[in-house]
Amino acid sequence: MEKITREEAFRLLEKYNKDPFHIQHARTVEAVMRWFAKNLGYGEETEFWGIAGLLHDIDFELFPEEHCLKAPELLRGAGVSEEMIHAVCSHGYGITVGCGATIEVEPVREMEKILFAVDELTGLIWAAALMRPSKSTKDMELKSLKKKYKSKSFAAGCSREVIERGSEQLGWELDKLLALTLQAMQECEDELK
Repeated sequence: MEKITREEAFRLLEKYNKDPFHIQHARTVEAVMRWFAKNLGYGEETEFWGIAGLLHDIDFELFPEEHCLKAPELLRGAGVSEEMIHAVCSHGYGITVGCGATIEVEPVREMEKILFAVDELTGLIWAAALMRPSKSTKDMELKSLKKKYKSKSFAAGCSREVIERGSEQLGWELDKLLALTLQAMQECEDELK
């Protein structure tokens, strides 16, 4: 099966997602995944990591109750590889979606574990950035991010349990995950505006 290009992936994302918030989230996770690929020694896989990040919520807007269950159908219909489909669906591992099913696609590769870990975390970091006078991640320090993270009422929709499971799957301390994801967002912020 042919590899999907970034342009094809973005058109596919826009086919199923119209909400600017969802498009922005997809682009953010894409940029963060590309950053991790380059900075963890997976430079030759940067495109794959980025596209997995871009497409990870392909089915969320239209099928929120079947998130990660409808994705394979949408992606296969576009000729996306089974490897990419596994990567996309693995970010929902262990999560019970609205229809009552629990996602059983386990993140195996380091890339899949990072996608699992950073999906919710990027949302929390953006929410924290928007509370700042600068509306930016660039002047955010790890200690202020940790303070927001510990406040359960802040960005309550961003699951700390999922973020912590992600850091455990990676074998990373939570602080390392927070610090690296914040750094990734700081370095990618300009391209996301």
